[in-house]
Amino acid sequence: MKTEISPEESTRAAAFSLWMTSPMPMVTLTKTFNVSNVLKASKRLGIRFNALLCWCIGKAASNIKEFYTLPEQGKLYKYDRIAINVIVNNREGGINSCDIAFTDDIGQFASDYNSLTAQAATECKSSFLEDYMIIGTSAMIETELDCIVNQYTDKFCNPMVMWGKFRKKLLKTTLPISFQFHHVQMDGGHGAGFLEQLQQEIKAL
Repeated sequence: MKTEISPEESTRAAAFSLWMTSPMPMVTLTKTFNVSNVLKASKRLGIRFNALLCWCIGKAASNIKEFYTLPEQGKLYKYDRIAINVIVNNREGGINSCDIAFTDDIGQFASDYNSLTAQAATECKSSFLEDYMIIGTSAMIETELDCIVNQYTDKFCNPMVMWGKFRKKLLKTTLPISFQFHHVQMDGGHGAGFLEQLQQEIKAL
């Protein structure tokens, strides 16, 4: 459910006053993760690497209250559900996107991920969930990337999590992940806390 709330009566009142009209209110943080557990769990569970990483992103975000509030067109909204947006290469050589509702049930999330991404790739159509706070993701696995900074547009203020190709080493596999968010939604400390929580969810797989 999506509900408009008064910024002055929220915990983001000061941030809304400072950053809502800023021409560049986005913040980008980058952290290098140990994703060895994602690879191991992928083989053990038969779930794709990116699907597992998206589930970990949703799991980490679901425990941070700031993710349930989002600025949009000069207003502030509160949500009670989170979904992960995935960019899919379609069969015509273009891209589509699909929103996947987050659930604690990792098997259900993986099943939804597989069916929705396959449908987007085959039918070349995007699918969207209304009334969910959407966390965007973008995986550019063709090459190793150190950092990604996304474009800013006032048409899309949602948080974005982005990564490239993981790096296999002798004892562990690492992956730099960029996290971009609107300063009205959260402060740098909240963003850093999310990245730390994400690493903990990866370790717990």
